[in-house]
Amino acid sequence: MRPLSALDASFIYLESYRSPMHIGGIYLLNATDAPPDYDYRTFRAHIESRLPLSRVFRERLVEVPLNLSHPYWINDPEFELDFHLPQIAVPRPGGLAQLMDLAAHIFGRPLNRSRPLWEMYFVDGVDGIPGLAAGSFAIISKIHHASVDGGSGAELMAALLDVTPVPREVRQKDRWRPEKIPGAATMIAKAYARLGGKPMELARFVGEVATGARKLADARKAKPLNPPPLPLTAPRSVLNAAVSAHRTFWAVDIEFSRIRAVKQAVPSATVNDVMLALCAGGLREYLQSRDALPVRPLVAMAPISVRKEQQKGEMGNQVSAMLVNLETREADALTRLTKIVGNTRGSKAYSGALPANRITEFIPSETAALAARLYTRTKLGEKHRPFFNLAITNVPGPPMPLYLAGARVSQHFGTAPIMDGLGLTVVIFSYAGRVSVSLTSCREIVPDPERLGDAIQRSLGELEAAIPQTGSTNDTTQAMLPEPPVSDTLQRLREATQALDESMALLDGKDR
Repeated sequence: MRPLSALDASFIYLESYRSPMHIGGIYLLNATDAPPDYDYRTFRAHIESRLPLSRVFRERLVEVPLNLSHPYWINDPEFELDFHLPQIAVPRPGGLAQLMDLAAHIFGRPLNRSRPLWEMYFVDGVDGIPGLAAGSFAIISKIHHASVDGGSGAELMAALLDVTPVPREVRQKDRWRPEKIPGAATMIAKAYARLGGKPMELARFVGEVATGARKLADARKAKPLNPPPLPLTAPRSVLNAAVSAHRTFWAVDIEFSRIRAVKQAVPSATVNDVMLALCAGGLREYLQSRDALPVRPLVAMAPISVRKEQQKGEMGNQVSAMLVNLETREADALTRLTKIVGNTRGSKAYSGALPANRITEFIPSETAALAARLYTRTKLGEKHRPFFNLAITNVPGPPMPLYLAGARVSQHFGTAPIMDGLGLTVVIFSYAGRVSVSLTSCREIVPDPERLGDAIQRSLGELEAAIPQTGSTNDTTQAMLPEPPVSDTLQRLREATQALDESMALLDGKDR
């Protein structure tokens, strides 16, 4: 048995039938890049061979009576792989619209808590997507956010995927052993045993806050910083209403070289800044078309990885967050980007001053559970000013192609949860020289996500048109740009290849 952290447990408490708390995505497999006999049996055998590589695959949740402590993970004594690997077919003609609708339906259904919290659907009949041969396949995956964040989720998929068409041999010994589901008395005893370490944890937390505050003060003395928006100061918008269980999903695919070109033409900009600017421009156009653009700029929440070197390979969530003003009232694309550059720089500094990912550790579990359920059941999220208007999460992927049981993964699109008051989540994923921008919402909030996707693509075109062909900015633009901050990303990349440099910038928004 192992306990969930407070942050991991919060995704359990916040979950409802309208707000499933899983992440996941779509993997497209081109039939021309797959073995000739590739089918569901090939896929199932491959997944079964990789089960020893992560305990997440066979751990299920056990909740403590009366929420006296956060839940625990135990090895499922009744694990059955077939429950997690359904085989389905996409409706005809098997095009992108049909696949996106199918994925939206799957993403809208909560996972079964009596089993390990993941599923992978093997989808046949992908016949009508440009660039893919008839008879291609898709994998639609779901895994609970209590198990993984974006970084550990990418590591989990790396356990299933290979860098060559020939699958690597798994030599790791399978140490999984089923555990008996503990009784109520055992769970309550463990809950009280965990209370003893809280005073020491609180003392360490206070020390971290003090250290962060000193660093922020030093940074502000060295250079002026734009403070991030405060929670509950984001403008009211159509994106911040109660959500329904009817998901909508769409994704667009962009050449990474286009993103890099914009970044290189604008001093101090990062890849993350450019992606935020694309989303900002697309949201501005889309909301204007609905006569729903707020008078004040939209505010995005961008998760930041705080996973340390020694925590790589561990599952669960190791994230903090920053709030970013998206400058959606700014009509000029290039000016919007330069303002976002300054906004993200200030947001990073302020978010680093407080270990926000640990605040929930000191809230009693029964209080956290009751508050979360009250918040979702009363639809309180649409009754107050938004904490922020949307979430934009950036997940790194490898720059080289990956293979699933010998079949090349052609494209990948991601999803993340929405909830009352947060009706749109954008997932950005880089892979093999391309970047996907995926939109998850519901029918009542974004009924036509393909329109928003098209607007995001046009936003990139506007940026490209605004940048001089020489690749340098004019004197006025240069004067608007903040100076580059000092990068500390190299330490995070020691175990990564040099080729992952561009991709990792998408995860934590740090400069390279």
